[in-house]
Amino acid sequence: MTDRKTLLITGASSGIGSATARAAVAAGWNVALAARSEDKLDALVTELGADHALATVCDVTSFEDQQAAVAAATERFGGVHAAFANAGFGAARGFREETPEHWREMVLTNVLGAALTIRAVIDPISAVGGHVLLTGSVAGRKAFPGSLYSSTKFAVGAMAESLRAELNGTGARVTLIEPGMVDTPFFDEKPEMEALHADDVAEAVLWALSRPARVDVNDILIRPTAQDS
Repeated sequence: MTDRKTLLITGASSGIGSATARAAVAAGWNVALAARSEDKLDALVTELGADHALATVCDVTSFEDQQAAVAAATERFGGVHAAFANAGFGAARGFREETPEHWREMVLTNVLGAALTIRAVIDPISAVGGHVLLTGSVAGRKAFPGSLYSSTKFAVGAMAESLRAELNGTGARVTLIEPGMVDTPFFDEKPEMEALHADDVAEAVLWALSRPARVDVNDILIRPTAQDS
């Protein structure tokens, strides 16, 4: 048990997820780190300190895995006060590109995975007037040519607003984080422009979490200065 609040993060092993974990611990949170890469999670727990970080191997497309992550966080830290549904990945643009299997895994991870995170945390979050954050994208505001990934992020944006409406009256808050290009392992090649750093997005997450209880920041769109779309 601890007086520190606990933030559950999916897709926590790298990129925006791990940057958010570091920022959260520095800001006084405990973190429950959920991802498929056990080695990376264990290394992050070692870095952050086992007193304030917990690793749970989790495939977000499995509701049982997500329930187990919430249960582990509750047993270790006494509850879950916020959740960041961040797990996801992309695909090449073009409806002739990628395999149908890649598409299926992306849709299940980006859309079903986020919905299952919500389902796993909705009761504890409602009970404490907590906070749910979801990783959307600039691509969830503008449909890019041939981008099924855009479609998944449009779905996440709708999901965030649907959840906000459902939680109205509980004191719980919902924030959609919509980054532009971020220099993370999400991209196979380093962006040519000066992209956002993962820390930039993490700071936006922590800013939303730190607002007074009366303030529900529903949407944060954050682009690199050099990005034109």
